[in-house]
Amino acid sequence: LDENLEYMQSMRTIDSSSVSGRPSADLFEAVRYIDRNANKLLYPTEESKNSLWDRCKGSWKLQLATGGGRFTTFKPVPIFAYAMIDDKHFGNGVCLNSEFAILSLLGPHYFNSRTRQMGIGIEDLFLFGNNVTPFAPGFVSEGMGLGKSQDDYKADKKRMPTFTMIGASEKSLIARGGTGGIAIWTRLDSDIRPSAYGDYEFGV
Repeated sequence: LDENLEYMQSMRTIDSSSVSGRPSADLFEAVRYIDRNANKLLYPTEESKNSLWDRCKGSWKLQLATGGGRFTTFKPVPIFAYAMIDDKHFGNGVCLNSEFAILSLLGPHYFNSRTRQMGIGIEDLFLFGNNVTPFAPGFVSEGMGLGKSQDDYKADKKRMPTFTMIGASEKSLIARGGTGGIAIWTRLDSDIRPSAYGDYEFGV
């Protein structure tokens, strides 16, 4: 990737907008270059796809989003929404800031390196860093798919929520959601997990 000048320039454009939270005029074209060339040029091998996946791990703040697959303009996200990826878990939620999480979700992820897609399950619900899963009303649990596994979605003939990883660097993460919209996150300086999940045991 370091030898691909257009890729490097595209990532610099994305990184700049990601860190500042302000979309540049050429941001969508930079993302589109990486998206269109992902499989054949940028991540043609299993090794390169897994390297991308490794760069996706960390704690991220959502900065910019298109809002849907039909839109070609990135807009700033007005709330502090985060995503977290580690070796086993995916989490997301809403915070006041990186030290004070309000609502957080956590569950296993299922990464398919061939498609660069990460399926996500939700097993636990947290409020202010406290696990409140046992107290969640039934309609909330059902609406969120709380506790549903890959096999459960298959049995119900429904698609598990997924993100397709487009690109990642030390500063930025770019991914497409299930509706086709593209989002850009900036990497947080600190691990969001203590704030969002309290004393939850993540293991080694």
